[in-house]
Amino acid sequence: MLKKELRKKSHRQHAEVTVNKTLRIGLITVIGAFMLAIMPLPDWAVAYRPDWVTLVLIYWAMAVPTRVGVTIAWFAGLFLDVSYGTLMGQHAIGMVFVIFVIHKQHQRLRVASLMQQAVVIFFLLLFKQTLILWVDGMLGHAPDSWLFFMPTITSTLLWPWTYLILRDLRRKFTVVKHQY
Repeated sequence: MLKKELRKKSHRQHAEVTVNKTLRIGLITVIGAFMLAIMPLPDWAVAYRPDWVTLVLIYWAMAVPTRVGVTIAWFAGLFLDVSYGTLMGQHAIGMVFVIFVIHKQHQRLRVASLMQQAVVIFFLLLFKQTLILWVDGMLGHAPDSWLFFMPTITSTLLWPWTYLILRDLRRKFTVVKHQY
């Protein structure tokens, strides 16, 4: 009886440590993505800035779907709206859509190759950018060129490296998918 109680207590403590590690690593990577998103770039490079926050949230929604969902995507999108000075909810609704689809299809995407994942992510980010373009057009702030869609292309090209780096971080700090 005592042995069984000690085993349960050990599992509970391990679960608490795992939750703390998950929150810590996830929070650090999302903060890093926000820092990359607002980092000053030369004028010629601004149009090519990848959508770092969405890429990181996509990874965590695929890797730990029980912890990263549409609520986190909504707040991250609102924070991006505040950071960029855009209409409140503009990035948030796009990010919610992307993470919702990723959340629903995470099991299929996890077994797909990185190139297949990149194709899916390309279309999701293209939809997000089109939604942002639509809102900007309604506000009278339509972009001047097709460079508006370059973040979709650069994010797609960077997806394999983003995935591999975040996967290695997750494995190094033993972030697990399920709770005990």
